[in-house]
Amino acid sequence: MSTSGATASPLTTWVTWASTLPRGVSEIFFQNNVWTGLLIIAGFFFADWQMALLVVIGAVCSTVAGALMRVGADNIRIGMQGFNGALIGAAMYTAMGGEGWAYLFTVIGGVLCAPVTWFFVWLFATEPLKRFALPSTTAPFCTVAGIIYASTLNLHVSGSTVHATDGTGESVLRSLLTNVSEVVLVNSVWAGALILLGLFIASWKVGLAAVMGSVIGSLCALALGETDATIAEGLAGYSGVLTAIALSVVFLKSSAASWVYAAVGAAITAVTTLVMTDLTDQPHYTWPYILTTWVLLVVAAFIPMLKRP
Repeated sequence: MSTSGATASPLTTWVTWASTLPRGVSEIFFQNNVWTGLLIIAGFFFADWQMALLVVIGAVCSTVAGALMRVGADNIRIGMQGFNGALIGAAMYTAMGGEGWAYLFTVIGGVLCAPVTWFFVWLFATEPLKRFALPSTTAPFCTVAGIIYASTLNLHVSGSTVHATDGTGESVLRSLLTNVSEVVLVNSVWAGALILLGLFIASWKVGLAAVMGSVIGSLCALALGETDATIAEGLAGYSGVLTAIALSVVFLKSSAASWVYAAVGAAITAVTTLVMTDLTDQPHYTWPYILTTWVLLVVAAFIPMLKRP
């Protein structure tokens, strides 16, 4: 049998692996899309070039660590090992700014994301959780970032948690885009617009779900009495963006029922965010989305109209 064409050229191999980085960043929003990832990275530059650099370092470290743990070449190529590390880089910037410590802990945190991801995958593969096929999603990032944040309080830069702001728009209207950008810890209308464009490029359904989650998050925050500043910065609605995407088109088969369920999930996420904000001063990152989505996926297993992909 001829083996002609069976082996990829060095250029093709290089391009394939080079695309792993933007694919990893795009997986923050559950997408395996190079252009989406590049637009998200561009969004980070609206915050600070050092933030963008830390995001890249974190994604590379978690991807390499995953490769060393032999998680599988396909898993690595589609970016599934990169997104938690990318978020670690963003979190270290918001806590420590561009200080040298931020780079050190981005490397450490990025590497740790690989074994923590493995743990969640193992946990959800055990009985009785196995039947629900729960995703580890951004739980590894939240776990690692939370531990690093709590153990490095003396290294935090005053005011760094404000992120980058561009001061445009009124609170609710502005939040429709900052809810999207705050998923990656950036407070910027322009970054949100770039990221949302990337989501629509990946899929119009994903983009529409992000808009739905953002609108519901802002309206719920307004109804729950959140301050204008909190709403404007996207801090009250960002987790709802992820919940809406996750339940409408990612972890459930897209249908009228899944979209209604996702809308309810985004509202529940808004309440969860408020409760967690009242309970602790420590950043809760994307835990409101994670906890809400896990619970609703378990509930969905008992609702015939809601199907898994």
